[in-house]
Amino acid sequence: MQRRIQFWVTLCSACLWFSACLWFSTPARADLLDRLNTLRRADCRPHVPLPLLRRSSGLDEVALEWSKGSRLAAAAARTRYQGRTLASMQVRGSAQDTQVVAVLRDSYCNILTDARYSEVGLYRRKDAVWIVVAAPVVFPSENDAALAERVLQLVNQARSQARSCGDSEFAAAEPLRNSPTLSEAALAHARDMARHQLFQHQGSDGSTPATRLTRALYVWSRVGENIAAGIMSADEVVAGWLASPGHCANIMQPQFTEMGLGYAVAKDSKVGVYWSQVFARPRSPGSKQG
Repeated sequence: MQRRIQFWVTLCSACLWFSACLWFSTPARADLLDRLNTLRRADCRPHVPLPLLRRSSGLDEVALEWSKGSRLAAAAARTRYQGRTLASMQVRGSAQDTQVVAVLRDSYCNILTDARYSEVGLYRRKDAVWIVVAAPVVFPSENDAALAERVLQLVNQARSQARSCGDSEFAAAEPLRNSPTLSEAALAHARDMARHQLFQHQGSDGSTPATRLTRALYVWSRVGENIAAGIMSADEVVAGWLASPGHCANIMQPQFTEMGLGYAVAKDSKVGVYWSQVFARPRSPGSKQG
């Protein structure tokens, strides 16, 4: 049983192409950042400690792209910036920082005081300023045993009670055991996807989940695999799989007894992280494979 999942968090990472308009346009002045932080920490929400917004050259690129007239998400996708949550503010017809700050105070305090945002990008052209704030992506640490343990814990919590996976009904199932061999096979496939920026069950060498387990000398009777890309945490990746009927069915399949997890960070790719979750049941002596 081979399943595939395609769900994504908002990741903004694409090549930035600078246009000829750069020569007559200038970034917003640095002192505007100080004024933004004064609004964030004092004027908009006094007595509530918030960290300073950090200037991000990547978000400056997003603000520049946004100024060209596209939607914020499309602008971010054309840059190298990777952020989980982005918000924007635009002020037109105000050439002086004092005027910009007055508009921001009246209309955008809710964004400026949102604790999720820690980075800011600014771009100014004539009497208009484009401001983008974001929460940057935090990539999982590689080879994090606690993360793999958390995924297994969440999977077994899901299996502990009856569940609907789309139109299919599953009774509660026995918990899965962690398998180092399955984890090695899953990690190899995650790294292969990251190296070649492929998001598929078939490996770059044409391998399938079953053939990869056979190579790892795992004698299996049943095999399944879930993959994901662009997810940054154990809780999010399991929630995404459970929300997809086919991948939920893999998680709830009572015939599976073991699980392995692998993930690979590829910061320069469009998705950032590739995941592989492998399920299997070892073959009993005398039983047939498949």
